[in-house]
Amino acid sequence: MKFVSWNVNGLRAVLKKDFEGIFSTFDADVFALQETKLQEGQVQLDLPGYYDYWSYAEKKGYSGTAVFSKREPLQVLHGLGDEYLDNEGRICALEFPELWFVDVYTPNAQDGLARIDHRMQWDDAFRDFCKGLEEGTLPDGSAAAPKPVVMCGDFNVAHQEIDLKNPKNNRGNAGFSDEERGKFSELLDAGFTDTWRAMHPDTTGVYSWWSYRFNARKNNAGWRIDYFLVSDGIYDKVEAAEIHGEVFGSDHCPVALDLAI
Repeated sequence: MKFVSWNVNGLRAVLKKDFEGIFSTFDADVFALQETKLQEGQVQLDLPGYYDYWSYAEKKGYSGTAVFSKREPLQVLHGLGDEYLDNEGRICALEFPELWFVDVYTPNAQDGLARIDHRMQWDDAFRDFCKGLEEGTLPDGSAAAPKPVVMCGDFNVAHQEIDLKNPKNNRGNAGFSDEERGKFSELLDAGFTDTWRAMHPDTTGVYSWWSYRFNARKNNAGWRIDYFLVSDGIYDKVEAAEIHGEVFGSDHCPVALDLAI
């Protein structure tokens, strides 16, 4: 199966930049979006052959996730099961016979780490959510078949110094605070693999997000904050993990995963 994930930073804007052509070129089995920034009925998409599933934020023009799949899933979840955390449309999870697919747009800790407490609560709840799916427990506590998890999206954290251009200058800032990096480590330690880094352990200078300021993308002053993680038990089925920096249209680029499953 081929999976693609892209933070489009406003789908309506990216639709004017050949989104449908880019989407078609990837020919993914499952294509996930983050930061769609829209409400139901605000876009018209022509994506033949795909089922589409959307999670919307209560706040208009904010956050939001969507997943397009060639196969109809067994069920779809639109939140973590926590009313406080589930009003920003940050989760769209699809169950397939072989696995759970989780699309996430992790909250930004914001300047000065103003939202760090919310972020820490989110990270803990998200980790528990993914482990629950893997072990066979749905957010409402009901039982399900244990299945491996493929998760993707904008996790809003560069995990290690190798994952951003200027680690020393950004130490302690949102996206590279000790707290956020520690929670990402906890997620990996819970039994998940960062597929791109596992396949490219020493590669530098490959990023998925660049600020719109200071010619950051032209100078490749970026951050790797968009990921595909898989349950450790299926990492041996990963055939390719890619970051498509050649694709423009957003301040993020798409990331992709090929899985022999």
